[in-house]
Amino acid sequence: MQDYYYSFNRYLSEKFGARVQRVSVNAGFGCPNRDGTLGSDGCIFCNEEGFANFPAARLGLHEQIRSSMAFFRQRFKAEKFILYFQNASNTHASVAQLKEAFDVVRDFPEMVGLFIATRPDCVDEEKLDLIATYSGDYDVWIEYGLQSSNDATLAAINRSHTFARFKDAVMMTAQKNLKSSCHVIVGLPQEGRSEIIETAQQISRLPLRGVKIHALHVVKETKLAQLYQAGSVRLLGPEEYIGLVCDFLEHLNPGFVIMRLVSNAKPEVLIAPQWINNKQKMLDAIEAEFKRRKTKQGIYYAQ
Repeated sequence: MQDYYYSFNRYLSEKFGARVQRVSVNAGFGCPNRDGTLGSDGCIFCNEEGFANFPAARLGLHEQIRSSMAFFRQRFKAEKFILYFQNASNTHASVAQLKEAFDVVRDFPEMVGLFIATRPDCVDEEKLDLIATYSGDYDVWIEYGLQSSNDATLAAINRSHTFARFKDAVMMTAQKNLKSSCHVIVGLPQEGRSEIIETAQQISRLPLRGVKIHALHVVKETKLAQLYQAGSVRLLGPEEYIGLVCDFLEHLNPGFVIMRLVSNAKPEVLIAPQWINNKQKMLDAIEAEFKRRKTKQGIYYAQ
């Protein structure tokens, strides 16, 4: 089968030669866009109940990890694991607090990776130096929330940072010899094909290593839900999304690992669109569209 994009599964297979599963944990860190540091409303789409396994951090980290590893061993025959600090901004704390949390990875010999999701305005030299101490023993990635390279869009979704701040964080991370990836949302308000291609082109010029792509979706108890219910936000249909994802990937650096192609959310909190939870169907459709176009990731990439 032809590889139309550099999938995360392919990356893991090439690097580890075994089934590797991400174990998502909630360390209880906050977010400066919600705790008053930058603002209290958060991004318009954010509700951690929509995707997190442990949204309220009711269990300690060790319990979360053991529970998830047992599940993945039974269901997927996973042999190795990546510890993924997913909830909130996982560098929004003191260096001492971060070290205490990240050091948990060393208590599990099956762990081969450490992934840290955060915001670009929540890193500095000292925190990155700490994270770099794990890179000799683990595959370490920092995931930065971006969503769009367009500052007007970032303001509209209340990100409380600019694209320039994101670029600074990525450059600082690369200087520490750490891998970084970013999150991009397809279907944001007032964005179409030209904007999503511009984001692909802009991030391709940076020393990133991967991208996570999400479909804009609406979950309960968010500002986006209010806008959607008022008729102020239009969501993409599956065919539109497939086309835009292919457009994005065609202009993206072919060396970037595609860590996700479509987002999902828990059914009990998802308002719309429902198609995002039919993941395999969407993946098959994206490959079919690439086959129809006779293109692939990076075909229009220009350094």
